Amino acid sequence: MISALSRFIFLVCLALIGAFIVLYNWGPELAIVTGIAFLSIPLVYSYVNLARLGKYVQSDSVESMPLPSGLWEDIFFRLQRLVKTLKQRMRNIEQQHDHFIEAFQASPNGILMLDQDDQIEWCNSIAERFFGLVFKRDVMQRINFLIRRPEFIQYLNKRNFDEPLLLERMGPDSSLSLMLQAFPFGNRRHLLLVQNVTDLQKADAMRRDFVANVSHEMRTPITVLMGFLETVQSLELEKGQRDQYFEMMMSQAQRMKSLVEDLLTLANLEANSLPAATNKVNIETSMALLKNDAEALSHGHHSFTFEVLTKEDVLGEEREILSAFSNLVSNAIRYTPDAGQIHVRWGINADGQGEFSVSDTGPGIASEHLSRLTERFYRVDRSRSRDTGGTGLGLAIVKHIASRHQAQLAIESTPGKGSTFKLCFPKERLTP
Repeated sequence: MISALSRFIFLVCLALIGAFIVLYNWGPELAIVTGIAFLSIPLVYSYVNLARLGKYVQSDSVESMPLPSGLWEDIFFRLQRLVKTLKQRMRNIEQQHDHFIEAFQASPNGILMLDQDDQIEWCNSIAERFFGLVFKRDVMQRINFLIRRPEFIQYLNKRNFDEPLLLERMGPDSSLSLMLQAFPFGNRRHLLLVQNVTDLQKADAMRRDFVANVSHEMRTPITVLMGFLETVQSLELEKGQRDQYFEMMMSQAQRMKSLVEDLLTLANLEANSLPAATNKVNIETSMALLKNDAEALSHGHHSFTFEVLTKEDVLGEEREILSAFSNLVSNAIRYTPDAGQIHVRWGINADGQGEFSVSDTGPGIASEHLSRLTERFYRVDRSRSRDTGGTGLGLAIVKHIASRHQAQLAIESTPGKGSTFKLCFPKERLTP
């Protein structure tokens, strides 16, 4: 500022000297004109620089404007430095804002920001999918106009957000269970967090169904056992009748034993998600064991065909492989009527996979049951399975064994024509 002031004083002095010289030689009129001319030079100079500044301001490029010389140099330099500092701060704020938005978008939970009137200020893509929202369309719309569930509207109106709210049958296909909770922040604003708890709800339902199914499966044999025991204790029975009762009690005890064994097997498989070992399992030996067990379970009521069409064996846990094969064969026996045919085959399919298949001439399975066959305790024909000693866990065990061996369980069935169950092992699980 001192340099600019000294320049201004110098210019005034120069104008006065020039005016006195002209006054002395040419008169007062010309001296006044000369003085005004000298004093107008800084005004014109300032106007030119201000015009240049206005041009660069309009194009938002003040920081790249060439610096003038003279009085305005220091002013423009300070202005450029201020503009650069402000723009850098704005860029930093925008970057932080973008990082926050990216983090919210990456969240697996839905996030909505509501103002004091419950209008949507922002939401991430997960929240859009959960509630069928479109942010660009629904921004600044009241959330209760878009989500019209009575329990949700009541939750907002009460303003008591200490506990979360569960909304079921949400999403585009009404299949989601959402847990949401509002958290106050800022000036009467709220952050609405939404979590997809569909899998947790399904797991909880499966747990309740599992406990109910186990209780139901155990209740029948226990009731039968207790009834026979009371009869044997309270009545004088002939030896033949007593032996018959004991045989029936043994049958029910064996049924409970099979159920407990299958439950333990299933629990061990579910607890061990690691791939199975790669021990060689001799298919011909396994087929011979399967044939003996099948004939013993059938009591001559079915005809069997066992084929081994390739010399390649499978690599895995022998006990688990044999259990999976045995479950598929025993299921075919249980559901195939007397005089039916059961065909068991091991070979290589068109994709080069090892394929163990069990085909029967039973009643077949309707298509609506196929997707649920591997659920625990799910039975197409409950009475027949119980009559033949089934626990309802066989296919669930097969599914977990297949998973541990990177295999796939495929089911083909036509009502009235029979069913085919296939276990397809990848090439890596076959012996070279």
